[in-house]
Amino acid sequence: MEDKINELPGVTAATITYTTKQLRLSAADPDKYLPEVQKICASIESEVKVIPRDTLEKEKKQKQTEGHFHEEEGDDKKELACIISGAVLFAIGIILNHTIDNALASFIIFAIAYIILGGEILVKAFKNISHGQVFDENFLMSVATLAAFAIRDFPEAVGVMLFYRIGEFFEDKAVERSRGQIIDAVDMRPEVVNLVSNQNITVIPAEDANVDDILLIRPGDRVPLDGVIIEGESRLDTSPITGEPVPVSVSVGDSITSGCVNTSGQLKMRVEKPLSESMVSRILESMENAAASKPKIDRFITRFAKVYTPCVVIAAVIIAILPSVVSGNWNYWIYTAISFLVMSCPCALVLSVPLAFFSGIGAGSKKGILFKGGLSMESLSKLGAVVMDKTGTITEGNFKLQKTVSSGSLSEDELLALCAGCEQYSTHPIAVSIVAAAREKGLHFAEPEKLSEIAGHGIIAETSYGSVLCGNHKLMDKYHIIMPELTADSYGSEVFLAVNGTFAGYMVISDTIKSDAVSAIRKLKALGLHSVMLTGDSQSGADAVAAATGIDEVHAKLLPEGKLNELGKIRNKYGAVMFVGDGINDAPVLAGADVGAAMGTGADAAIEAADVVFMTSSTEAIPQSINISKATNRIAIQNVVFALVIKIAVMILGLTGHANMWMAVFADTGVAMICVLNSIRALYIK
Repeated sequence: MEDKINELPGVTAATITYTTKQLRLSAADPDKYLPEVQKICASIESEVKVIPRDTLEKEKKQKQTEGHFHEEEGDDKKELACIISGAVLFAIGIILNHTIDNALASFIIFAIAYIILGGEILVKAFKNISHGQVFDENFLMSVATLAAFAIRDFPEAVGVMLFYRIGEFFEDKAVERSRGQIIDAVDMRPEVVNLVSNQNITVIPAEDANVDDILLIRPGDRVPLDGVIIEGESRLDTSPITGEPVPVSVSVGDSITSGCVNTSGQLKMRVEKPLSESMVSRILESMENAAASKPKIDRFITRFAKVYTPCVVIAAVIIAILPSVVSGNWNYWIYTAISFLVMSCPCALVLSVPLAFFSGIGAGSKKGILFKGGLSMESLSKLGAVVMDKTGTITEGNFKLQKTVSSGSLSEDELLALCAGCEQYSTHPIAVSIVAAAREKGLHFAEPEKLSEIAGHGIIAETSYGSVLCGNHKLMDKYHIIMPELTADSYGSEVFLAVNGTFAGYMVISDTIKSDAVSAIRKLKALGLHSVMLTGDSQSGADAVAAATGIDEVHAKLLPEGKLNELGKIRNKYGAVMFVGDGINDAPVLAGADVGAAMGTGADAAIEAADVVFMTSSTEAIPQSINISKATNRIAIQNVVFALVIKIAVMILGLTGHANMWMAVFADTGVAMICVLNSIRALYIK
């Protein structure tokens, strides 16, 4: 279907994702292609319907409001009734076969049972043949069971069809349940919201809520849309979005994100983004986009099936004809060839591999990790090194005063107040942190009588203490201030003070290392990965952070192009690399890495360029994402190996006369069901 749709003139890309039941079409006017796309799909699989997403959503809502949402249950009941009635007739036929000597009576019972169980499959097979689709399961089962009827093995024909229908029913249920579990785990979109209007509360559909509407959020409710609190205070459980287990306190003026759960107080919020742009919709869309990005193993299975299927068919024809010509036993070898075809069907691989990656994507979403595709998950499982930016990834990105050292007659508090007075109108992060520290201590700081700034050096001010120099080492050198030998027992940016030409002391301002950075680096090492930090900051500061966290390698004073060059060298030395950053300047490096990961609190450009987005600012998300990817890949490979081993074993048994059609059907539907159930394990990766 994909290949034929991609061949349509004007279509730039078409991707069909089995796990989400979606066709994604890129074209100038996608809607005009709908009739042609429907025709292509129906010509290959007559039961496939192509419906625009908006139409489908409306139909679902209409069914819910009209009470028709039990239609699927009705279909299941019909299917079960068919299987049970066929099974009862099959049992009656077996009893008649062994109790009375009436071939006609048992034939009639088996024939009716066969029509009930296999009629639909025969119709599908003939329909598909008329569309040019010959070698599918319906055709194989039809040929196999009709051949059994032809050689008068009626119980075999009906029994195999019964086993096949039971296997297909449970396989479909397993896939449907798996898909539903994964989507439910990440689909937090609300159906309705509580709109506050003139002190009245009206329940309206979530998509009808507009920007600036006021919504009520009761204790226990999920925050429906992105917005700002205008009344009340509470604690929010942010774990559905960020994976963070500790509730966060919120009050008036705080921004809140949809998907979080209000645990205590009642809140009123002003809507800032409609449902389509809110976090809950973005997470679901991200997961659907990720499912459409197929990993190499998935694409390999598709290519493998295209080569594998004709090879198996040719092998089956040879098995049916050559031994029959030699031995004359046509019945046995035709039966063997048909069994060989049924057991060789690659359903287990085609179903379970994409479902495993879809489950892994769902597991990540539950922990606040958004994978943008199966390809990035595949790459994450094969890393040699993890490269990280410093600010915002390993450190908090908020400058704080670490210590104040007085070298003269002024006390530490007097030194801090004097510096804060000089820096109070500056917007530089270091100046802001000094002023904040003075206010936190409750210190009073006066405005200088006169103040001038020297770019790249610092400030010269006239104060009640006299002439004050407040700035970096270059400022002290410029005015020939004699400075004592300073001990390098802490890292960060230093701000020096001189009063009336005499050195008065200094302050150290630095970024705070994240609380989980040390444990995250330790886990990366346990995974056998080399850790590297690339930063534009000073070498001494970078070395201090690396020493505190246990990072293996440091490269400092780098511009964006320098980071990209270092990334290339690390890749040459250690293999595939993951880069984690959060700034606009990190976008080129994120795009250049084998896997780019962005902190969700970072710049939009970085998030756009990344393959993985961590909704939480936690450094622990880095090893978590790698663990999920490794486990998902392991499950996908388990499915491939298990399916192929069982199929090859049963094929060998079939060719040597030790496997019958019952075993062939197990090798098809039974193995597929086991692989599907194994795939869903990825959703529960810890």
